[in-house]
Amino acid sequence: MKILNNAGHKIFLVILFFMTLSGFSQMPIFKRYYIADIPGLGWLAQFYVTHMIHYIFAGLLIGFAAYMVLDSVFNKTGFKKISRTGYIKIWIIAGLMITGLVLVVKNLSGIYMGHSMIIFLDISHLFLCVLFLMVSLYSLIFKKPWQAD
Repeated sequence: MKILNNAGHKIFLVILFFMTLSGFSQMPIFKRYYIADIPGLGWLAQFYVTHMIHYIFAGLLIGFAAYMVLDSVFNKTGFKKISRTGYIKIWIIAGLMITGLVLVVKNLSGIYMGHSMIIFLDISHLFLCVLFLMVSLYSLIFKKPWQAD
């Protein structure tokens, strides 16, 4: 049994696309480099719009990850079929989820975190995102699937 079927793979790619797009959109790069001036892409410069899109797709990613873990446990496929590259991606995604959840908690009223901690979380989250993109590109170029043979 494959870990991700074709539909699951497409759902995962859509979630990751919108997570990456909305995450990078929260930085002012699309406005700064006039990408948001292209007709139909003006929403990329709207911080609160991209922020909510990021939160929505983060929730979908967490739900999708929970589904994959529960499906693996209950269908007794276990995690033995995951490749080394797959494990690396899983750990990176887990790191992204943890840093992202701490950043969400930081935004709640009554929660205080020092400036150094916020900078550390922001840089860690961005680093993990770029690392995930690099590992995914490596996987694509060298045909390293999530699933071991």
